[in-house]
Amino acid sequence: MTCVMSDTQPSLLVVSAHAGDFVWRAGGAIASASLRGEKATVVCLSYGERGESASQWLAGKPLDEIKQIRRAEATAAAQALGADIEFLDVGDYPLVESHETVQQLVDVMRRVQPTVVLTHPLADPYNGDHPTAARMALQARVLAQAIGVANSDGSYPTKDEIIGAPPVFFFEPHQPEQCDFKPNVLLDITPAFERKRAAMECLPAQTHMWEYYTQLAIRRGVQVRRNAGPNLGLPHDTMGEAYMRYYPQVTSELV
Repeated sequence: MTCVMSDTQPSLLVVSAHAGDFVWRAGGAIASASLRGEKATVVCLSYGERGESASQWLAGKPLDEIKQIRRAEATAAAQALGADIEFLDVGDYPLVESHETVQQLVDVMRRVQPTVVLTHPLADPYNGDHPTAARMALQARVLAQAIGVANSDGSYPTKDEIIGAPPVFFFEPHQPEQCDFKPNVLLDITPAFERKRAAMECLPAQTHMWEYYTQLAIRRGVQVRRNAGPNLGLPHDTMGEAYMRYYPQVTSELV
């Protein structure tokens, strides 16, 4: 999945609607980047305090405490993956699309200078927060390229602060068939899966997801092997993640 612009250090940016999404959907890609010595940054738009924290609400905990719990869990998960993490705390259920949040993402992109961006697909009938996050991430990517678009503090960026044209990959949603998710990139995450599993186990509020996403990695690993062909000699325990590339690939050679 690596796509590095000339004279630019590899930098992965993940825009996640909730505090757990980046772990299930993109944990392997994040850990893989970290293992290669690349910079990985996760931006959580919300803590998932309303839509992903049922066990905490059932335990009678107040909203502020739930946010603190989810923040601590997501921070531990990011550390397990080898990534930095930031929280915008703009709320969930619903996550509301706004100019202010897009501007915050513009600031992040100009600071992080991503060479690859990962986010949610643009369709999800089960969770409107996910496509909302994707729309804002895509809008921010466009605006962060424009030198005439000011930063949030009112200053205008220099030519070194605007970003290039990082490819955007949508990570796999929980119910892909209903989200029009048709993967065209299969990522081998075998060396990184141990870190992904450790990150999943940092999210005890969603223990039901641990085995689901382990089994999904096994199934995608089978597809990695089949599509790679026998010449690569990938092992039978290959683990994988699936992605959709949003923008066309630019290349001088078809491989």
